[in-house]
Amino acid sequence: MGLPKIRSKRPKELTKAAALILSLVVVASACSAENAGLDESATDAASDGEYYEESAPAPLPETPNQGREDSNFEDPGVNPRVNPSEDPQSTFALDVDTGSYTLARSWINEGRIPTYDSVRVEEYVNYFDQGYEAPTDETFAIHTDGGPTPFLEDDSYRLLRIGLQSQVIEDDERPGARLTFVVDVSGSMAEPIEDVKQALNVLIDELRPTDEVAIVAYGSESYTILDHTPVSENADIRSAIDRIQTEGSTNAEAGLELGYREADEAFLPNGINRVILLSDGVANVGATGPEAILETIENAAGEGINLVTVGFGDGQYNDALMEQLADSGDGFYAYVDGEQEAVRLFRDDLTGTLLTVANDAKIQVEFDTNSVTQYRLIGFENRAIRDEDFDRQVDAGEIGAGHSVTALYEVQLVNPRSASDELAVISLRWEDPETGERKEMTEPVSTADLAPGYDRTAPEFQLTSTVAWWGEILRESPYVQNSEVVTLDAIAKEANRISSDVLTDSEQASEFADLATRTSRGR
Repeated sequence: MGLPKIRSKRPKELTKAAALILSLVVVASACSAENAGLDESATDAASDGEYYEESAPAPLPETPNQGREDSNFEDPGVNPRVNPSEDPQSTFALDVDTGSYTLARSWINEGRIPTYDSVRVEEYVNYFDQGYEAPTDETFAIHTDGGPTPFLEDDSYRLLRIGLQSQVIEDDERPGARLTFVVDVSGSMAEPIEDVKQALNVLIDELRPTDEVAIVAYGSESYTILDHTPVSENADIRSAIDRIQTEGSTNAEAGLELGYREADEAFLPNGINRVILLSDGVANVGATGPEAILETIENAAGEGINLVTVGFGDGQYNDALMEQLADSGDGFYAYVDGEQEAVRLFRDDLTGTLLTVANDAKIQVEFDTNSVTQYRLIGFENRAIRDEDFDRQVDAGEIGAGHSVTALYEVQLVNPRSASDELAVISLRWEDPETGERKEMTEPVSTADLAPGYDRTAPEFQLTSTVAWWGEILRESPYVQNSEVVTLDAIAKEANRISSDVLTDSEQASEFADLATRTSRGR
């Protein structure tokens, strides 16, 4: 059953296909525009040492800018509350993207508030390490917990956390890899190109000597900088990285076509074959249009060449394009907002998750009508799947080794004081990449899995739930607007408590507390 998404102020104006077509058609002259710096008020705030050390990012000005007018996003809407008597099943594709959160962090660090349409709450949540235990002899482990939070309406509500952790494959056990990097070298990449080069150098240190990499660049035209070369030939690869320079406008179509041609010619049977796009997403499409690009990407994914998109740049940026290209290519989308994130992504995440362990992975949660009055999935709006398609072979999400996915449900209970009622049954389905066999696992959830009080919940749950409600405010969700409980000040206070008293050694918790504090002072 398909329920409409809702939006607090404005309806979703473009379908996904229309948004992609419009996002691709960007005038080439925009590609050479200079990146904007901090606005004057943010710069003034940085010199005020009242709250932060000199090395800390500036607090937001009293009237911060709202995102960037020259960036492009697609508003996914907000999932509604659902009566399980009318629709007991919630079905969506698994997704491990994180770009929405790191892009928000970039904006806040330059004195801007994220625009509502840039916020995908599930990407905020899934940026954070949840500490799930990996399975030992299965593809996935399902973890469930939850309980009350300070940001729920009343005592009848609970927050349910569903965590999926894929198996970890040690580096020496994975197949060989052939990676084709497609690098945007247009004028709009002039500043972030050094971050791109650094990220590539970091990755080379983490790959095996027998893995191979190639580098394709595109500006006005596309060209090959490095044919597929074993990582053992380290000096040749680093020399090629050094030769990357920006020039011209942006012919994304030509760059991706050449990249896929290189990947196809070097295809490694029974190995890992990926095209990795490094770009700010600002593009004109060349001669044939966005449909041709999508067809190339989708066909290649069907043949075993997946696409990962990594966003760079704090000027003009096309989030909608980067996310949707990765979805079409059965890969994931991330955004790099500086040196630290480049190292984290290319050293830890990208290398550790190279091997795909599940194709077309999807989840269905069926709520018990005797226990649940209503439920709401927080996020995953653009990953929804029709309930009746859960049993069918449909394009869903691809999960790499070591990946985790977290989904949060706001649940209203019929009997909040019961300790044994069944809440839901979680079903997970996917296709084995090696055999093509369709697999399934299920896990029941009861009120016994929920903590009786917020102070009894897991530290990671406390952080995750606070991050989610922060995202709800930033995306102007109708479920938190005008709330006296869910406010930026309350979020900042809780984030700082978690950082200082609960997750004292967590750099992620500390960073989030800083971001939440500055958004509360900037609104």
